[in-house]
Amino acid sequence: MIVSEAFQKMRQFLAKYFSKEMLIFLFFLLLSAIFWLMLTLNEQTEQEVRVPVRIVGIPKNVVLTSDEVDTIRVTIRDRGLIVAAFYYGQTKTVNLRFETYAKNDGKGTVSASDLKKLLAQNFPSSTAITAIKPDHYTFYYNYGMSRKLPVKWVGMAIPESMYFLARTQIEPDSVTVYAPKDKLDSLTHIRTMPINQTDFRDTLRINTPLEKLQGVKCVPANVSVTFYTDVLTEERMENVPVIGVNMPEGKVLRTFPGKVAVKFVGGVSLVRTLKPEDFIVIVDYKDIADKQSDKCHLTLKSMPQGLTRVKLEQEFVDYLIEDAF
Repeated sequence: MIVSEAFQKMRQFLAKYFSKEMLIFLFFLLLSAIFWLMLTLNEQTEQEVRVPVRIVGIPKNVVLTSDEVDTIRVTIRDRGLIVAAFYYGQTKTVNLRFETYAKNDGKGTVSASDLKKLLAQNFPSSTAITAIKPDHYTFYYNYGMSRKLPVKWVGMAIPESMYFLARTQIEPDSVTVYAPKDKLDSLTHIRTMPINQTDFRDTLRINTPLEKLQGVKCVPANVSVTFYTDVLTEERMENVPVIGVNMPEGKVLRTFPGKVAVKFVGGVSLVRTLKPEDFIVIVDYKDIADKQSDKCHLTLKSMPQGLTRVKLEQEFVDYLIEDAF
């Protein structure tokens, strides 16, 4: 009863929106599409499929420095229906036993012929394997040799106009690296995959994988890079004392004025923490000892990190050299 009512409603719906001729046309169109699909699926065709590969039987004292599970691209030829089943379905994993292919040099290699035989077990006897990429399989391992190496981020990070990159933080800032001894000895740091970010103003946190190196395993394999921004501002610091250096014993330098101002550009949060003592302005006695002038040259010897366009408001001041009491 329910099926009959549903059929009636369907007929009424189709009659309302489609003419009889249109329905006949659609029926034969669908029928021809089915015949075309059946013919196509019955023809010989080629298609690349992905086959998972796993290293099994790894001893407890061995660290696999390449991926434990990888993928090989295999081009197969067979009837379209079979090829489609493998392309859209899940192919079985090919297991490679560690002791069969491992050598003593930290590298195991599966030859092209062995790889083809193992892959053939995944497919029906009617399926032909026409290409394998890569044509052989290599994995790397070691017996626990490792080093702790710092992580460096690579790429480009440019904030919006009027903002600047105040600092960058990497978490963790170092990782444990497993690799053959010669590779470990040659590495000084581990890089991230390239990070390219522009036109941001707020603190930006990015999780990124580390650069993949052949025969190298990093633990952990991902790090977090945080970019801290700040607003640029132009400021001046007054009352920075002038200090005489390399003065002869018993002599003292007096400058007029004794304190000067420094101009600079920096982030707001950094500027708020600055004090006059954070800047060191000097006069070197060696520069004025043999000169007959009533003015001496000021040198900005030290300044806080993170400032740009740092400049003394005046580079020359009057001075006197007096005896110390």
